[in-house]
Amino acid sequence: MLDIAFKNQLAPQKGRILIADPFAGDAYFERSVVYLCEHSKSGSFGFVLNNLIEIDLQELNELFPSIQVKLSTGGPVELESMFFIHTLGETLHESIAIGNNLWIGGDFNQLYSFVKKEHLENHQIRFFLGYSGWSAGQLTREIEENAWVVAEVDSSDEIMHIGEEDQWKYFMRKLGDKYKMMTDFPINPTDN
Repeated sequence: MLDIAFKNQLAPQKGRILIADPFAGDAYFERSVVYLCEHSKSGSFGFVLNNLIEIDLQELNELFPSIQVKLSTGGPVELESMFFIHTLGETLHESIAIGNNLWIGGDFNQLYSFVKKEHLENHQIRFFLGYSGWSAGQLTREIEENAWVVAEVDSSDEIMHIGEEDQWKYFMRKLGDKYKMMTDFPINPTDN
């Protein structure tokens, strides 16, 4: 008999990703990939990577020029707030390292200047509306209930260069044959 249980092997930590159970049926996190920016005893937060929305950045903040960037709904918390991760490092003042040569936040005025002067490439920054957050112990419980599998990230390219339709399948396939097989299952098993 083939064991297709969704079992976790790694502990969550900053710089790793969470891959949603393909059969969990959670309307918001269904087949999502979340990059963890922080994980500690007091809680966790990160951004859903593969929930892209089509909107010009200028529509969200009139200060920005009209540019095409990767904009995602990062999670159900603070949907009215915009966040960003990037590969600019300390070039963008006040940025905080989060692992895998990725940084979060930074001086917004400086970022605006970079964008306006076109000193940024699309793969150097990702914007998010809202974030995903867990209170103390909540994420650990969800992982124990097999709602998530924790996986490693090999490089910032895996976070910054992959499109919405590929990211969940990409990381599932990296986990091995059992998980690769799950990528072809329909979301609703009755849709066969």
